[in-house]
Amino acid sequence: MSFDLDTLRAAVARHGRVARVVVMGTEGSVPRETGAAMLVWDGGQSGTIGGGTLELEAARRARLGAGITRVPLGPGIGQCCGGAVRLLTEHYDAAALDALLVEVGYVARPLPGVTGPAPLTLRRTLAGLRGGTGPVAPGEIDGWMIEPLFQPARALWLYGAGHVGRAIAAVMAPLPDWRVTWIDSATGRFPDDVVPGVEPLIAANPADVVRHAPDDAHHLIVTYSHALDLELCHQVLSRRFGWAGLIGSATKWARFRSRLGALGHPAEHVARITCPIGDPGLGKHPQAIALGVAVQLVQMAQTRQEARSA
Repeated sequence: MSFDLDTLRAAVARHGRVARVVVMGTEGSVPRETGAAMLVWDGGQSGTIGGGTLELEAARRARLGAGITRVPLGPGIGQCCGGAVRLLTEHYDAAALDALLVEVGYVARPLPGVTGPAPLTLRRTLAGLRGGTGPVAPGEIDGWMIEPLFQPARALWLYGAGHVGRAIAAVMAPLPDWRVTWIDSATGRFPDDVVPGVEPLIAANPADVVRHAPDDAHHLIVTYSHALDLELCHQVLSRRFGWAGLIGSATKWARFRSRLGALGHPAEHVARITCPIGDPGLGKHPQAIALGVAVQLVQMAQTRQEARSA
């Protein structure tokens, strides 16, 4: 896990003062790993450190103050896990965000009650990272906490803010390692409260922004217009991309294959677009489509990661 600075900044901007609770150490069987974190504010929270009762108690304590707490899960709060966790709770506002030490893809800051400059051991660790050593696991270095900075590895460009687009955005946004860019033609097409972690992008013609996507982006086309869908497919096939999916039936896809061929795209290139998307066996409800798409994307990403690691 890693320090999601962008999400924390967005939460502070929205709620003013936010507590971040991170698992800074574990012993034995526990719900989540070191580095798992959640944000807590008056009236709400996001993220998870797992464990049900553990999370409820951690959120309650987070609203009271900062500090480090060791929680034995069995004797302490009656959970079936036999281990224990050390939780670090920190409170953030705009000034606290500015005080963070952010270097070479890591975030470091003093633990509650610790004052003074960064210790020599931490400075040496950061110097080593600048020299190419690493990675460094989340943890404590002489009174300072260090965590890798969250940097999403996969870009999802989602076209269409209708019912299916909204369901997909809600499912994909919390998944680690994904950055969702959500494109439609007008502000009014998006919900009033866009899911945290999703970046809306407004374009009079959404097909015009395809060229700005990263070369390895995943493109997911779920707009209200078949004509726009076709133009988006055409633009995606005209450049490099990691994966592309199109909402639709087998009949729609047969027509699109023919029309994309007429636009000059070879059949083997057109075949790189997945249509239908998700798992048709789950049904056509927007949330069912979103679940199927999320499973498809996560499984595909895991398969590629395993192939690279082999």
